[in-house]
Amino acid sequence: MTAPLEPTPIHVPDKVLDDLRARLTLTRPPLDEGNGDWFYGVPDSYLRELVAYWRDAYDWRKAEAAINAYEHYQVSVAGVPMHFMRKLGRGPRPIPLILTHGWPWTFWHWSKVIDPLADPAASGGDPADAFDVIVPSLPGFGFRGPLTGFSDVNFWKVSDLWHTLMTETLGYEKYAAGGCDIGGIVSSQLGHKYADELYGIHIGSGLPLDFFTGHRAWDFARNRPLTDDQPADVRARIIELDHRWASHLAVHMLDGATLAHGLSDSPAGLLAWLLERWNAWSDNGGDIESVFTKDDLLTHATIYWVNNSIATSMRYYANANRYPWTPAHDRTPVVQAPVGLTFVTYENPPGIHTASERVRAFKTGPQADWFNHVNVNAHDHGGHFIPWENPDAWVSDLRRTFHGRRP
Repeated sequence: MTAPLEPTPIHVPDKVLDDLRARLTLTRPPLDEGNGDWFYGVPDSYLRELVAYWRDAYDWRKAEAAINAYEHYQVSVAGVPMHFMRKLGRGPRPIPLILTHGWPWTFWHWSKVIDPLADPAASGGDPADAFDVIVPSLPGFGFRGPLTGFSDVNFWKVSDLWHTLMTETLGYEKYAAGGCDIGGIVSSQLGHKYADELYGIHIGSGLPLDFFTGHRAWDFARNRPLTDDQPADVRARIIELDHRWASHLAVHMLDGATLAHGLSDSPAGLLAWLLERWNAWSDNGGDIESVFTKDDLLTHATIYWVNNSIATSMRYYANANRYPWTPAHDRTPVVQAPVGLTFVTYENPPGIHTASERVRAFKTGPQADWFNHVNVNAHDHGGHFIPWENPDAWVSDLRRTFHGRRP
């Protein structure tokens, strides 16, 4: 490190929590008849239950204590305020690993994999697989928020900050990276621009780095029409994925600031917008609380609320399009660092049904050409929040990616 860092535990002032309870008490619900099946979005019946629990029973101080079981730091990197959580590895040669979350994630979505990655022996693993685990909050998402002075924040600009954090602030000569959702393309950009200084990356999707480029990048279907000659299962899957993703991408890329006025003022509104994604994107079989307990849901929502970070968190989408990614080199594959991938069948594209088909489709498809892929896996269990929903699979896959790549 360039200088010793002093841990700064997370602490939300009482007045912020009191204001939250007051706003929850004043919640005015909408008329929402005939929506028990979530067809129109989050039903008032369930949201009202969660809001009451948030107001009367949820204990942020208990969650805060669990979060503070890890070391937390606040630093400034290139003038950008930053928070990260850390657990040093226990093993003969831990390698540094930076894990990046996405939206609507928080840094705490990595909490189930930190211990086994940092201290594998404690859960029956090999100490030789240990990592120094660094988990930052994306700037503008969580602590040290809300973000100011960085209105053009996006994934590839954050990659530069992460590289500075790891090599200059923390003093590592070489490191590894992992991520999902936005964190996946942050990590891919690290593996593209800084390949020589990475042991490799492990990601939860194979999105190309130009995914957000173009005039209609907000269109999840990429303007592909539904046709009468498509197989029924393919057509149904296209429609299902549109329902899952279309409003999210379109609103965040085209109208995020307008939405943020409501979500920054109403904790119930904020919870509803986050909850719809947590429900639709997780592999929960129709029961969101089989993946996230009420306390889990409200811990993540509270992190967004107390930092007033919803506006800048949504800004990543529009800014990835407004300030398009440009390559740092013209070599192939584009991401030259060794790449491991973890897929789940819940996110299979149309026409792909099994885990083995998913692996085969990736390896033979156009996205594979972007990556120096060395370890491709797919699992039947888990949804978009893989390290939370199926932490054992994520840990096992990530270890395999870096096996034999340690110094």
